[in-house]
Amino acid sequence: MAKTRTSNITKGGLYTALSLLFIYLSNILPTNKFFILVIVSCIIPISIITTNFRNSITIYAATSLLSLLLLGIKLNVLSYIIFFGSYGFIKYYIEKVNKLPLEILLKLIFANLCGAVIYLIYKLIFVVDIIAAIKFPVAVLIIAMEVVFLLYDYALTLFISYVNKNYLKRLK
Repeated sequence: MAKTRTSNITKGGLYTALSLLFIYLSNILPTNKFFILVIVSCIIPISIITTNFRNSITIYAATSLLSLLLLGIKLNVLSYIIFFGSYGFIKYYIEKVNKLPLEILLKLIFANLCGAVIYLIYKLIFVVDIIAAIKFPVAVLIIAMEVVFLLYDYALTLFISYVNKNYLKRLK
Protein backbone atom coordinates (compact mmCIF):
# COMPACT_ATOMS: atom_id res chain seq x y z
CA MET A 1 0.00 0.00 0.00
CA ALA A 2 2.74 2.47 0.94
CA LYS A 3 4.64 1.70 -2.27
CA THR A 4 1.54 2.37 -4.38
CA ARG A 5 0.81 5.62 -2.56
CA THR A 6 4.41 6.80 -2.89
CA SER A 7 4.43 5.77 -6.53
CA ASN A 8 1.20 7.70 -7.18
CA ILE A 9 2.58 10.82 -5.50
CA THR A 10 5.79 10.59 -7.50
CA LYS A 11 3.97 10.07 -10.78
CA GLY A 12 1.60 12.89 -9.86
CA GLY A 13 4.50 15.28 -9.40
CA LEU A 14 6.00 14.20 -12.70
CA TYR A 15 2.68 14.56 -14.57
CA THR A 16 2.08 17.97 -13.00
CA ALA A 17 5.56 19.16 -13.97
CA LEU A 18 5.13 17.88 -17.55
CA SER A 19 1.72 19.51 -17.85
CA LEU A 20 3.03 22.81 -16.54
CA LEU A 21 6.00 22.64 -18.92
CA PHE A 22 3.74 22.10 -21.94
CA ILE A 23 1.38 24.88 -20.89
CA TYR A 24 4.37 27.19 -20.48
CA LEU A 25 5.61 26.19 -23.95
CA SER A 26 2.19 26.92 -25.41
CA ASN A 27 2.51 30.35 -23.83
CA ILE A 28 5.93 31.29 -25.21
CA LEU A 29 6.04 29.60 -28.61
CA PRO A 30 4.66 31.76 -31.43
CA THR A 31 2.95 28.87 -33.26
CA ASN A 32 1.38 25.48 -32.53
CA LYS A 33 -0.27 26.64 -29.29
CA PHE A 34 -3.33 24.48 -29.98
CA PHE A 35 -1.22 21.42 -30.79
CA ILE A 36 0.74 21.77 -27.54
CA LEU A 37 -2.52 21.99 -25.57
CA VAL A 38 -3.65 18.80 -27.31
CA ILE A 39 -0.43 17.13 -26.15
CA VAL A 40 -0.91 18.31 -22.56
CA SER A 41 -4.49 16.98 -22.62
CA CYS A 42 -3.05 13.46 -23.04
CA ILE A 43 -1.43 13.60 -19.61
CA ILE A 44 -4.68 13.34 -17.60
CA PRO A 45 -5.80 10.09 -19.30
CA ILE A 46 -2.31 8.65 -18.75
CA SER A 47 -2.51 9.61 -15.08
CA ILE A 48 -5.95 8.00 -14.75
CA ILE A 49 -4.54 4.79 -16.28
CA THR A 50 -1.28 4.68 -14.30
CA THR A 51 -2.33 6.04 -10.91
CA ASN A 52 -6.00 6.47 -10.02
CA PHE A 53 -8.87 8.88 -10.54
CA ARG A 54 -8.38 10.80 -7.28
CA ASN A 55 -4.70 11.34 -7.92
CA SER A 56 -5.53 12.57 -11.43
CA ILE A 57 -7.91 15.18 -10.01
CA THR A 58 -5.07 16.39 -7.78
CA ILE A 59 -2.76 16.57 -10.82
CA TYR A 60 -5.36 18.59 -12.74
CA ALA A 61 -5.99 20.95 -9.81
CA ALA A 62 -2.28 21.48 -9.14
CA THR A 63 -1.52 22.09 -12.82
CA SER A 64 -4.42 24.52 -13.13
CA LEU A 65 -3.50 26.47 -10.00
CA LEU A 66 0.22 26.60 -10.80
CA SER A 67 -0.52 27.68 -14.38
CA LEU A 68 -2.65 30.54 -13.13
CA LEU A 69 -0.08 31.58 -10.53
CA LEU A 70 2.96 31.36 -12.82
CA LEU A 71 1.49 32.41 -16.17
CA GLY A 72 -1.52 34.51 -15.23
CA ILE A 73 -4.90 34.68 -16.90
CA LYS A 74 -4.11 33.85 -20.51
CA LEU A 75 -6.16 32.17 -23.18
CA ASN A 76 -4.07 29.00 -23.20
CA VAL A 77 -4.25 28.67 -19.40
CA LEU A 78 -8.02 29.20 -19.42
CA SER A 79 -8.37 26.73 -22.29
CA TYR A 80 -6.48 24.12 -20.29
CA ILE A 81 -8.52 24.70 -17.15
CA ILE A 82 -11.90 24.76 -18.87
CA PHE A 83 -11.45 22.17 -21.61
CA PHE A 84 -8.12 20.42 -22.23
CA GLY A 85 -7.42 19.44 -18.63
CA SER A 86 -10.94 18.45 -17.71
CA TYR A 87 -11.77 16.57 -20.91
CA GLY A 88 -9.89 13.43 -19.81
CA PHE A 89 -12.26 13.08 -16.85
CA ILE A 90 -15.36 13.78 -18.94
CA LYS A 91 -14.23 11.27 -21.58
CA TYR A 92 -13.60 8.67 -18.86
CA TYR A 93 -17.16 8.91 -17.55
CA ILE A 94 -18.96 9.39 -20.86
CA GLU A 95 -17.33 6.32 -22.38
CA LYS A 96 -18.68 4.18 -19.53
CA VAL A 97 -22.14 4.67 -21.12
CA ASN A 98 -21.06 2.30 -23.94
CA LYS A 99 -23.57 3.63 -26.49
CA LEU A 100 -21.66 5.40 -29.26
CA PRO A 101 -24.38 7.83 -30.49
CA LEU A 102 -25.11 8.97 -26.93
CA GLU A 103 -21.39 9.26 -26.16
CA ILE A 104 -20.83 11.45 -29.23
CA LEU A 105 -23.81 13.63 -28.34
CA LEU A 106 -22.66 14.11 -24.74
CA LYS A 107 -19.10 14.88 -25.84
CA LEU A 108 -20.35 17.44 -28.39
CA ILE A 109 -22.52 19.09 -25.74
CA PHE A 110 -19.49 19.32 -23.44
CA ALA A 111 -17.29 20.73 -26.22
CA ASN A 112 -19.90 23.32 -27.20
CA LEU A 113 -20.40 24.39 -23.58
CA CYS A 114 -16.65 24.72 -23.08
CA GLY A 115 -16.31 26.66 -26.33
CA ALA A 116 -19.07 29.04 -25.25
CA VAL A 117 -17.54 29.53 -21.79
CA ILE A 118 -14.06 30.16 -23.22
CA TYR A 119 -15.52 32.63 -25.73
CA LEU A 120 -17.48 34.51 -23.05
CA ILE A 121 -14.53 34.69 -20.66
CA TYR A 122 -12.23 35.80 -23.48
CA LYS A 123 -14.70 38.49 -24.50
CA LEU A 124 -15.14 39.60 -20.88
CA ILE A 125 -11.46 39.71 -19.95
CA PHE A 126 -9.91 40.89 -23.20
CA VAL A 127 -12.90 42.97 -24.40
CA VAL A 128 -12.48 41.63 -27.93
CA ASP A 129 -15.27 39.96 -29.87
CA ILE A 130 -13.39 37.40 -31.93
CA ILE A 131 -16.52 36.18 -33.71
CA ALA A 132 -17.24 39.68 -35.01
CA ALA A 133 -13.67 39.89 -36.33
CA ILE A 134 -14.02 36.63 -38.27
CA LYS A 135 -16.08 36.97 -41.43
CA PHE A 136 -17.69 33.50 -41.29
CA PRO A 137 -21.22 32.77 -40.08
CA VAL A 138 -21.38 31.54 -36.49
CA ALA A 139 -23.01 28.25 -37.55
CA VAL A 140 -20.06 27.46 -39.84
CA LEU A 141 -17.61 28.17 -37.01
CA ILE A 142 -19.53 25.91 -34.62
CA ILE A 143 -19.70 23.06 -37.13
CA ALA A 144 -15.98 23.43 -37.89
CA MET A 145 -15.20 23.40 -34.16
CA GLU A 146 -17.28 20.25 -33.71
CA VAL A 147 -15.52 18.47 -36.58
CA VAL A 148 -12.11 19.41 -35.16
CA PHE A 149 -13.27 18.26 -31.72
CA LEU A 150 -14.40 14.86 -33.05
CA LEU A 151 -11.03 14.41 -34.75
CA TYR A 152 -9.31 15.37 -31.49
CA ASP A 153 -11.46 12.90 -29.54
CA TYR A 154 -10.67 10.12 -32.00
CA ALA A 155 -6.92 10.87 -31.84
CA LEU A 156 -7.07 10.89 -28.03
CA THR A 157 -8.87 7.53 -28.09
CA LEU A 158 -6.18 6.08 -30.36
CA PHE A 159 -3.47 7.47 -28.07
CA ILE A 160 -5.09 5.98 -24.95
CA SER A 161 -5.47 2.59 -26.69
CA TYR A 162 -1.84 2.68 -27.79
CA VAL A 163 -0.62 3.51 -24.29
CA ASN A 164 -2.83 0.80 -22.78
CA LYS A 165 -1.58 -1.79 -25.24
CA ASN A 166 2.13 -0.98 -25.36
CA TYR A 167 3.18 0.86 -22.22
CA LEU A 168 0.73 0.06 -19.45
CA LYS A 169 2.91 -2.59 -17.80
CA ARG A 170 5.95 -0.27 -17.79
CA LEU A 171 4.07 2.80 -16.52
CA LYS A 172 2.29 1.11 -13.61
